[in-house]
Amino acid sequence: MFFELAALAYLADLFFGEFPCKHPVAWMGDFIAAFERRFYRDRILPGALLVLCLLALVLLISITLVYLSSYLPYWLALPVLALFASTGLAMNMLHESVAGLLSAGQPKQALSYLVSRDTENMTETEVYKAGLETWAENLSDGVIAPLFYLLLFGLPGIAVYKAINTLDSMIAYKTERYFYFGKTAAIIDDIANFIPARLTALLIVMLAKDKRRAVYCLWQDGNKLDSPNAGCPIAAMAGALGVALGGDASYHGQIKHKPTLGLALNPVNQATLTQALQMKTGINLIVLSLLTAGILL
Repeated sequence: MFFELAALAYLADLFFGEFPCKHPVAWMGDFIAAFERRFYRDRILPGALLVLCLLALVLLISITLVYLSSYLPYWLALPVLALFASTGLAMNMLHESVAGLLSAGQPKQALSYLVSRDTENMTETEVYKAGLETWAENLSDGVIAPLFYLLLFGLPGIAVYKAINTLDSMIAYKTERYFYFGKTAAIIDDIANFIPARLTALLIVMLAKDKRRAVYCLWQDGNKLDSPNAGCPIAAMAGALGVALGGDASYHGQIKHKPTLGLALNPVNQATLTQALQMKTGINLIVLSLLTAGILL
């Protein structure tokens, strides 16, 4: 139903990337921060009210935009809605951000803008490993998941998904402050990403040179992380590259013990990260081919 809209939005993101104005996600972040300052209590109810208020507001705005676009001729309404929808896709930004680790004079500092873990004492291998994990996991959160909901529900679908994802990134932590306040956001994010995470893993498997190994690692290790979704694309990426990802990492000065995903057949280095980033072309071709097929059918 929304294949044309999704195809135009995807192309707009590829060609134009981020627009030079305040991003809708930043507005969502401002709303979350303001609500938290005023109503924070580490209980489930205030956190659930925050989720409800933000999702209702985003849904109302996006439906209003769709309604107003109905007064435009179709040839104009479609690209206008596609430009709005493209702000929910992040293939260009994600690729450029992770690729920046390869050319950065201080890779640890560059990585600190991408991950929540401590980067000061990381080795070179750990920096590139974190880059690989960021690339794999955010292919789902930043590309496939928003595209999935755009195809299902149009502009309101991608807008609501980005609100869910923003809530997860800001308050869905198992820390003393957010353990209860962020619980609703965490649960909804897990539900919303369940299918997209597995679609992303399937895409990675399709692009792997050794597909059997990628499937094996996905099957064996995809459910080992605390998150029911993040492990799928990361395990598939580990299998595709023949490397071991995951493992212990430091967050806010505390070591978090995490399982290893994949098989340590190859080293994790610049070449490995470069190989993973080269999947962008294959992903674009597959996605655009599927969207074109949807339009034609």
